Amino acid sequence: MTSCIFNWSGGKDSALALYHCLQNPELDIRYLVTTINDAVDRISMHGVRTELLIQQAESIGIPLYQIRLPEMPDMATYDKVMTGHLTHFKNEGITHSIFGDIFLEDLRNYRDKRLAEVGMTGIYPLWKRDTGELINEFLSLGFGTVIACVQDHLEEIVGKEIDPELIKNLPENVDVCGENGEFHTFAFKGPIFKNKVKYKTGEKVFKEYKAPKKSDDTCGEGTDKTLSGFWYCDLLPA
Repeated sequence: MTSCIFNWSGGKDSALALYHCLQNPELDIRYLVTTINDAVDRISMHGVRTELLIQQAESIGIPLYQIRLPEMPDMATYDKVMTGHLTHFKNEGITHSIFGDIFLEDLRNYRDKRLAEVGMTGIYPLWKRDTGELINEFLSLGFGTVIACVQDHLEEIVGKEIDPELIKNLPENVDVCGENGEFHTFAFKGPIFKNKVKYKTGEKVFKEYKAPKKSDDTCGEGTDKTLSGFWYCDLLPA
């Protein structure tokens, strides 16, 4: 049996990837691993409260392992923290790390490089699958997910649950799974959950971020002059 950690973002791609992994008796998933913005106690990037993350893990029934990071860490800090935790997992006998990535080659190469440094290997259950097919499968399996965070031009959909109508009305240049970072989600029901995670929507908040310098950017695309904005919908335990 292959001993694994599962990189859990709390969103729909994580949920679908975990669903497929749980069908495989050869995979022993020891932890759901989530990076947390320690300054605000929320899931990194997604902005979802840790209380809801804990409820997800309890409903799934796999131990949650939180990696606490400072707000907006540079890549050197991020790499140092992650390498320490990966080394810890390897010392526990864990050999593989599972991700819900679909088609971002640079990101996968980065992950695989860091894993190899500690003698671990990546698993990508959704890799290269059509995103339209994936979102349809997600919904047909009975999963439910709400959009927690969007790029600035998609404000009208933040806080909404994904359904076929919303997907149909997305702008043409927006990937239906948000794989290019257009939006992030919180999965609250589906076949991996023993119980539905109840939530209610709170206020919407806009935040503007300074993009990282190229030397600190995983994919080498950012500049230190570019600003990007995101709308967050605060999801509250219900």
